[in-house]
Amino acid sequence: MNPQFKKGVLEMVVLVAVSRKDMYGYELVAEVSRVIDVNEGTIYPLLKRLTNEHYFETYLRESSEGPPRKYYHLTAAGVLYRETLVGEWHGFWKKVNDFLEENSNE
Repeated sequence: MNPQFKKGVLEMVVLVAVSRKDMYGYELVAEVSRVIDVNEGTIYPLLKRLTNEHYFETYLRESSEGPPRKYYHLTAAGVLYRETLVGEWHGFWKKVNDFLEENSNE
């Protein structure tokens, strides 16, 4: 996938994934990787930024497989931000798709 495409939608995909259920970092990497090829080095800085911007809050939960895990939970501000991004995405996608279809016969 084109790196610029990936960069443009990664934040939205992360917000949507966490809105479905609270997740810890590695779990989120696996979930996002189903759609976009990413690694931990890409996701963790994004999680930190989104947490600093108050779109996520975190909490620790004990794990049977090692130390406690930090879970990410979408805040009310995060829900609004996610809705804004998804709305913008749908408008953008429609315009691009319409343009491509108009020019596909050439």
